[in-house]
Amino acid sequence: MSRCHRLLAPVVAYLLLVFPAAADKRVALVVGNSAYVHAAMLPNPVNDAGDMAKALTEVGFEVILGLDVGKQALDAKVRDFARALDKADVALFFYAGHGLQASGRNYLMPVDARLQGERDLDFEAVSVDFVLKQMELEREGKTNVVFLDACRDNPLARNLARTMGTRSAAIGQGLAQVQTGVGTFIAYSTQPGNVALDGQGRNSPFTAALTKGLKDPRRNLTSVMMEVRKDVLAVTGGKQVPWDHSALTGDFYFHLAAAPGTMRKPDDDATQRRLRELEEELKKKSDPQQTANIVALAQARERLRQSEEANKQDQKRIFDIQYSSSRNQAPGAGAETAMQIGGIQVQMVRRGQEMKTLREQIAKLEADLGLAQPAAGAPSK
Repeated sequence: MSRCHRLLAPVVAYLLLVFPAAADKRVALVVGNSAYVHAAMLPNPVNDAGDMAKALTEVGFEVILGLDVGKQALDAKVRDFARALDKADVALFFYAGHGLQASGRNYLMPVDARLQGERDLDFEAVSVDFVLKQMELEREGKTNVVFLDACRDNPLARNLARTMGTRSAAIGQGLAQVQTGVGTFIAYSTQPGNVALDGQGRNSPFTAALTKGLKDPRRNLTSVMMEVRKDVLAVTGGKQVPWDHSALTGDFYFHLAAAPGTMRKPDDDATQRRLRELEEELKKKSDPQQTANIVALAQARERLRQSEEANKQDQKRIFDIQYSSSRNQAPGAGAETAMQIGGIQVQMVRRGQEMKTLREQIAKLEADLGLAQPAAGAPSK
């Protein structure tokens, strides 16, 4: 190691801690169906999905939200979700509404689903296996989390069973257990083959407990589900037992800052003060260009962090506008919503271009400082 690199090592270590690499990209598809056309309305799923989307947005997820979606709209949401997963580290799917199992496979019901025969399942419903396939496809080593609050008493399932005669036994109660790939966690609002309660309040017992639990920064997913199970058992008098199956290979935290090994960012004043001290030290020990590069690297990383945080806030603003618009059916509301969202998206596009330039600048500075990863087989200096 050269003398220059020996002098830079402690400074670089400090910068890497203070200005860490960009956080994992986390994407969620959240769907809530209440207003069924061919079945009685469910009071809570739209509230469940809206509250879950809000909670996930607050902990850093990019949320694709679908409320009271028909088959065509639900297919489009799943496609948007699949496309967003290309570079995502974490994929999360939450569904509240009617669901059923047929021949051991689970199906989610769009609000316009009409089941007059077994063949209709493939055309009128969305298979959970299909959604899981999109989450797991070409994402080896990534994390997938699924929550299904879809075990409610389902008249669509009863109607389908009546048309099937001797095959009606294939329509099971509640949902069936799903086999998942490595890296996938799936949770049901109650154990497989059982029916969950819709609840008397704003949310179902399961979603009420889940949205509360994921806000606790101290808990990992396993701990959250333990508390969810306790809460639901208490609220339902032991009638409903949330169930989950995990093929995760490590802990998952909803709050990134709570994950082991994650260092909280020091306050800005202390950071700037330490940077000035380091700059003075380097002026005495190394050439001015190296000093300038180190300071420029720290500043570029900080601007990138601020831009990423601004994007998260804009994503939250878009979600809030969409959610408010979905509850407001006033004439002209759609056009106003589109204009608001369009303005935010223009800002995000401009910011994205700035972020691209910053990343290129950071890569160059890291290379100049000898921080870039060497190519495979290249000799180390």
